Amino acid sequence: MTTVRGAEPARLTNWAGNLAYGAARVHRPTSLEEVRAIVARAPKIHALGARHSFNDVADSAELVVLDGLDQGIEIDRAARTATVNAGMRYGDLARALDREGWALHNMASLPHISVGGAVATATHGSGDRNGNLATAVAALELVTSDGDVLRVSRGDDDFAGMVVGVGALGVVTRFTLDVQPSYLVRQEIFEHLPWDVLFERFDAVMASADSVSLFLDYGDDVGQVWLKTRVDPEYPPPLREHLLGARAAARSVHPVADRSTEDLTDQLGVPGSWADRLPHFRMEAIAASGAEFQSECMVPRRFAVEALRVVRDLAPAFRPHLVISEIRTVAADDLWLSSSYGTDAVCIHFSWKPDLEAVMGVLPAIETALAPFEARPHWGKLFVATARDLEPRYPRLPDFRRLAERLDPRGAFRNAFLDRHVFG
Repeated sequence: MTTVRGAEPARLTNWAGNLAYGAARVHRPTSLEEVRAIVARAPKIHALGARHSFNDVADSAELVVLDGLDQGIEIDRAARTATVNAGMRYGDLARALDREGWALHNMASLPHISVGGAVATATHGSGDRNGNLATAVAALELVTSDGDVLRVSRGDDDFAGMVVGVGALGVVTRFTLDVQPSYLVRQEIFEHLPWDVLFERFDAVMASADSVSLFLDYGDDVGQVWLKTRVDPEYPPPLREHLLGARAAARSVHPVADRSTEDLTDQLGVPGSWADRLPHFRMEAIAASGAEFQSECMVPRRFAVEALRVVRDLAPAFRPHLVISEIRTVAADDLWLSSSYGTDAVCIHFSWKPDLEAVMGVLPAIETALAPFEARPHWGKLFVATARDLEPRYPRLPDFRRLAERLDPRGAFRNAFLDRHVFG
């Protein structure tokens, strides 16, 4: 019998501090065998990542944290893949890959999130041609509720249902990810894009770089346009002074006015490693917790302009509570619970001041306004839509429920979040 080590009383909160996890025990296993033993004997359990979720998606009676497992990276150069521990943070993975001459196709804003948590919630970066982070998964290793180990690869039955699993199927311990040769990226910021230009030339704005983020507070214009562009070090294209009516920033800027830029990755068009340019924030600089809450709705690309007009019209009601909003695009995929399943998507992100009552007071109006556009929420952020609301927007949700029942017949991974938003 494997001895289970690392159990401790839970005293954990999430990154934003709005959620205290209710688990009675937090396990930190150091081997796959320990994970199997922990899961098999736990009545209720869930994997916990970097705690950057703003809701209770990862809460349960017991939690298992995987950052104590082997952090080694196995690179298969012929297959162009890297196999990593699900508890590894993206920033650590990116630096390790870059040292070996390899890269990921995309990164999220923060490099501090875990691979497992980001994949499970379909967390994304940006780019018209870039799938979210989960689309890089070529294979995964899953511990089911009876302690068995299931290994599946792209092309296997139900693989597309298992990648974005919101923790409902088991504890994923390892991922095999697609990688590519390392590359350089430069980051440019443009300020004060007119609203009419965005609405009339939305596709041109979002196609102006490999990765594009719009930062705005729904005021007189779109405050900032962030461009991340792959560059050939020998033949870099000239820096632009204007972008469709917006002017290039002459200094480093923060998405939120008057905040320090010391935590941000380098701007002003200076080329650097993809690992140090694709995230907005530097790995070593971000605070351990954040004084903000977040929500995000993803709408099919065909509704982009109409949806943004609706949100702007609603802005007077929610602007007093808003820190900043970010707009990005993500390419379509075939992952059942991905917010980009079957459609290119536009992500409408909100960072909120840390007043939970106020935020939960404005979310219903925003979600109701975006419902006609088939909006799907980010699984790891604040939202109110129920499983009944979401079922028409996720065509494979009934299939996912059946898959969960088959892989977890005793319901060990079910929790309050999944009952509200997935199973109903």
